Amino acid sequence: MANNVQRVELRSDWQFKQVRQGNWLPAIVPGTVHTDLMANGIIPDPFIGLNERGVQWIDKEDWIYRTAFGVDESIFSKHNVWIEFDGLDTYADVYLNDSLIIKADNMFRRWKADIRQLLKRSDNELKVYFHSPVKVDVPKWDALPYHYEAANDQSENGGLFDKKISIFARKAGYHYGWDWGPRLVTSGIWRKVSLVAWNDVRITDVYTEQPLVSKAKAKIRQTVEIFADADGMAMVQTTDHAGNNYADKKVKLEKGVNTVTLEFCINKPKLWWCNGLGKPNLYTFNVKVQKDDSSDTYTQRTGIRFIKLLTQKDEWGQEFCFELNGVRVFMKGADYIPCDNFLPRVTKSVYEKTIQDAVDVNMNMLRVWGGGIYEDDYFYELCDEKGILIWQDFMFACSLYPASGALLENIRQEAIDNVRRLRNHPCIALWCGNNECQDGWYNWGWKKRLEDQKPEYAEKVWKEYEDLFYHLLPEVVGKYHSAIAYWPSSPFGGYGHGSIETSGDYHYWAVWHAKKPISEYNNTRFRFCSEYGMQSFPEFESVKQFAPQPNDWDIYSDVMMSHQRGGMYANQLIESYLLSEYKRPKDFESLLYVGQLMQGDAMKTAIESHRREKGYCWGTLLWQINDCWPVASWATRDYYGRWKAAHYLMRNSYRDILVSPIEKDGNLQVYIVNDRLTSTSGQLSIKVLDMDGAVRNQLTKQVRVPANVSKNVFSVPVKQLLNHEQTDQVVILAEFTDREHYGNIYYLKPPKDVKFKKSAVVYQMIKVVDGYRLVISADKVARGVFLSLDGTDNFFSDNYFDLIPGAKKQVYVKTDLNEDDFRKKIKITILNNI
Repeated sequence: MANNVQRVELRSDWQFKQVRQGNWLPAIVPGTVHTDLMANGIIPDPFIGLNERGVQWIDKEDWIYRTAFGVDESIFSKHNVWIEFDGLDTYADVYLNDSLIIKADNMFRRWKADIRQLLKRSDNELKVYFHSPVKVDVPKWDALPYHYEAANDQSENGGLFDKKISIFARKAGYHYGWDWGPRLVTSGIWRKVSLVAWNDVRITDVYTEQPLVSKAKAKIRQTVEIFADADGMAMVQTTDHAGNNYADKKVKLEKGVNTVTLEFCINKPKLWWCNGLGKPNLYTFNVKVQKDDSSDTYTQRTGIRFIKLLTQKDEWGQEFCFELNGVRVFMKGADYIPCDNFLPRVTKSVYEKTIQDAVDVNMNMLRVWGGGIYEDDYFYELCDEKGILIWQDFMFACSLYPASGALLENIRQEAIDNVRRLRNHPCIALWCGNNECQDGWYNWGWKKRLEDQKPEYAEKVWKEYEDLFYHLLPEVVGKYHSAIAYWPSSPFGGYGHGSIETSGDYHYWAVWHAKKPISEYNNTRFRFCSEYGMQSFPEFESVKQFAPQPNDWDIYSDVMMSHQRGGMYANQLIESYLLSEYKRPKDFESLLYVGQLMQGDAMKTAIESHRREKGYCWGTLLWQINDCWPVASWATRDYYGRWKAAHYLMRNSYRDILVSPIEKDGNLQVYIVNDRLTSTSGQLSIKVLDMDGAVRNQLTKQVRVPANVSKNVFSVPVKQLLNHEQTDQVVILAEFTDREHYGNIYYLKPPKDVKFKKSAVVYQMIKVVDGYRLVISADKVARGVFLSLDGTDNFFSDNYFDLIPGAKKQVYVKTDLNEDDFRKKIKITILNNI
C-alpha cells in the first residue's frame, strides 16, 4: 500500500518587496532579504570591504514575500492539508488567500497551520509579511526603567546608539553583531516551507529511547505519535532497512493525537562510538502505521549508545567527564558558530566540509554555541555519521534575557520543538542552558550594576534567570530527553557564584584578554576547558578576497579594522603577542603568516597542557572552528574554509597518542597520552639536534602506557640532556613508536629567541590524479613551512610544519594547475627567512 502522506515544497515563483516602496522583485526561498537584495543588484556584498556599513537600513524596514501556487488533485482531495514553515525570521504574519493563518515571533520554532478550508485548486496566494525587528523591539527597550545586558550587541553600528535590543527577539544573537561577526539583522523565510497532505493517519513524531544498552543487548522503546482523523483500529510496526520485523502492535486510535509504544531488543548491538574510539554505527528504523487503506511511514537513523555526564564531587572540587558506553572519554574539539550570517547560504557541501574538517584533525566533539542557531538537521546527521559528539547550547549567550509571561512560554515552546527535533541523534551529548550568562552576572559586574540602580531590578532580572535556566529548560529536557544531562550554563562551577577552575567546565581567557603569555597555558589546570583561544588574521589569499585593494593591506586600514570586531584593541593585542613571541615581520603578508603561526603555537600549547592533565581534566574545546564571514578571529578555519596553522597543528595534538615534551623546573619531562582503550608499549626516543640537524645527544627508553591515561614516562635535567649545547641553538625531537609513529618537536625558547639559520627549502614534484605530490626537504631546521599558491584556491594536505634536515616530508596539493603554472605560483615561506 503506497504512503498516503504527500509533501510538496514551495520553492518557486517567489517575489519580495520593501513594504513602503518599490516593485516586486524575484526572490529565493529559503533565503533572506539581504541575499535577495544582493541577487537583484540593489546592495553590494556586505562581506566585501566596508559594504556592511551601507546596508544597516534594511533591518528598519518591513518586507513582504509572496507566491502563487496551485495543487493537483492528489493534494486537493486529501482530508488534511497543512502548511509548515521550518523557519521564519522572525516577526512574521502569514496570509493565505488574504486570511491570516500564522503570527510568528520566534526564529527557532517551526510554524504550521491547517489550510484545508482555505485552499483552492489554483491561484492560491501566499504572503508573508516581515515586521522590522528594530521597529518591533526598540519600544520594548524604551519602556524599561533598567536594561538587560547584551555585551556583544553592536547597536551603535546599526544607528541605534546604546539600544541593545537583541535580547527581546527570539532570533540568532550573532545577527546583531559579535566580537567576531558583523551586524546584519536579517529577515526572511530562512528554512523550507511545505504543504503536507494526508488522509486518516499521519506519524508526526517517533521518539526512540534506549533504556538499557550493553554489548550483549539493547532495549529499545519507541513512542510513536500518530494523528488520526477518526477512531479506528490500526497496525503500528517497526522494521529494519531490509524489512525484518522488530515490533508490531495492533492499536485502537482515537480522533486526534495518539501515542503508541513499541518495545523490542537488539542482541549484540553494534554500538555507536565517537571519532577515534570505534565506528559510529547507525541503525535504520522504519516505523509504519496502517489504518484501512491509509498508511504513513517514518524513517529514522539512529545509533545505539549510552552517554552520561559524570559530575561527582572529589578532593579537588567537581569533575566534568563524559562517559560513552561505559568508557570515560577525553573530549577533543572546538566551539562552533553558524557558518554564515546568511543562513540559507550554508549548503550541504559547506556542512560536509566543516564536519569532515573536524574529523580530519581527530576531533570528537563540537559545542554548538548559544548565540547562533539550533542547527539544520543535516548538520546533526553528519555528526551522527562521523562520530562527532555535540554539546548543544540553548540559544542564549553573553546576555541577560527578559523571561516572563508570554515570552517565557514562547521560549518553552522553542525548547520543546528543538529538543523533540534533535533527541534521536546519537551525537547529542549534553543540553546546556546558555553561554557565559552566569559568569556575566557574578564575574563581569552585571549584578552590581543593576543593584546600584535599584536592588529590586536585580532581584527581578535574577528571578527571570532562575526561572529560565534553573527551572524551565531542565524541566523540558527532563520531560522530552531525560537520557541526556542538562547543564545550566557554560562555564558553570556551581550555583550561587561564577565559574571556578576546580569544578565543572571553565572558559580560560587570561591568555588573550588578560594578556598573559602563551606559556601560561602550561601553568593552568581545569576539569574541562570549554573555551580558550588566540586570534589570527586569515591568510593573504583570503584577505585579498574581502580586501582586494593593496592600499587596504595594513592591519590598521579601515577595511581590516572593519573585519576585526574586537576593535583596535584586538589588532593591537595580536601585534603585541607577535612582538613578545616572534621577531617583527618584514611586511603585511609576513605579518599574516606569523600571526597564523602564533595562533597555531598557542593552541598546540594549550591542547597539550590539557591533555597532559588527563584524569583530572577530561576535555578541551578551543574557541572556535569556523567563521560566519571573512574576519580576524579565533577561528582555526577561515570563512572560505581555508585551514589556518592552528587547524593543521591540532591534527597532531589531537591524535590518539600524544607525545608531549615540556620543560618544568629545569627538567625536560615527556608525557605520553593514550586515548586508546588498550595499553600500548613501544620505544621512546629523545634527540637533541642543532640547527644543522646534527644529533648532539640521544636517549631511548622502552615504555608502556596503560589504556586511557596520561603518563609522565621520562624526565631528565635539561643541562644534562643538552650536554653543553645552548638552549637557543637546539631543537628537541621526541618520538614514540608502537604500531605507528608519533612525534613532536619542542623548543626550549620562544621563537624570537631561537637562533634559526637561513634555510633553503626545496621540493620534488610528482603529478597525481587531482594535483601534485611534493617531497619537501630543508638544509637547516626550518620553522613553520608554509606552502601557498598565489591567486588560486587549493588545499595542501599539511602545512605550517617544521622540517629537520635529512627528513623528507610528503605533502599532497589539490589543484588543476599545469606543471609550469604550478612552479610559477608556488611559494614557500618559513619563519627563518622573514
